[in-house]
Amino acid sequence: MAAPSSQAENSVAGTAAFSKFMRVLQLVADSPEPIGIAELTRATGYPRPTVHRMVAALQAERMVVEVGNTRCWTLGPRLVQLASRSWSRSGLRMAAVDALRALRDATGETIHFAVPSGQSMVYIEKLESPSAVQMSSRIGTSVNLYSTAVGKAYLAALAPQAATALMAQLAYEPLTAQTVGNAEALQVQVDAVRAQGWSTDAQENEEGIYCFGAAVLGPDGSPVAAISVSTLLFRQKADVQAAYIQPLLHASRSIAQQLAQNPNLVHG
Repeated sequence: MAAPSSQAENSVAGTAAFSKFMRVLQLVADSPEPIGIAELTRATGYPRPTVHRMVAALQAERMVVEVGNTRCWTLGPRLVQLASRSWSRSGLRMAAVDALRALRDATGETIHFAVPSGQSMVYIEKLESPSAVQMSSRIGTSVNLYSTAVGKAYLAALAPQAATALMAQLAYEPLTAQTVGNAEALQVQVDAVRAQGWSTDAQENEEGIYCFGAAVLGPDGSPVAAISVSTLLFRQKADVQAAYIQPLLHASRSIAQQLAQNPNLVHG
């Protein structure tokens, strides 16, 4: 009878080790610059020798690469290849791409398409504005639920109790002077979004950038993604309803209709 117990313990140990590797890999991915062992050690709290071994293993599998001889690492080609294949085959993205392009053309602004991932949203598509001034966000970026239009649109489309529970778990950090600082303040915003059907990011995630967001509902009525239209504040049009909100809501409904006709695309 000892074998099953030992097997279970090995399974748990393997899961814990994998989680540690993923923690290091996520930190490398999220760092705006190549990151070193010292920074990874501080961020993870793991012993320095452990971080060394993990980075060496990730490097051997081409998941991370050293930048020159700096002893700092960034994402490697194997991970990028895997992510690219996943992204290109995403049924959800394929269902959305035509509507997103139409939205970009109608607004002349940058479009983001994001899906929920734990306590954040992750961009799986970005269409740049044709304007000469573009935004630094990229596919694969994780963004906060509380400071972005996509995050607040997603929260507002959840069942109210589920949204409130999720908001209570978030770690609020002031990204700008406009960022909400706690769950109570976010609740007020989310209630307003739920009432009007679309969200805003009024320079809450980044100074000088204003975004409008809407959730995309799956066949069962629950939110599976969110779209945002991002504009620079100095060029924002006066009639936001005609310029941004109406095309945005049309796009979200179009994608929802695609998913209703092909439910398998939600998880494809």
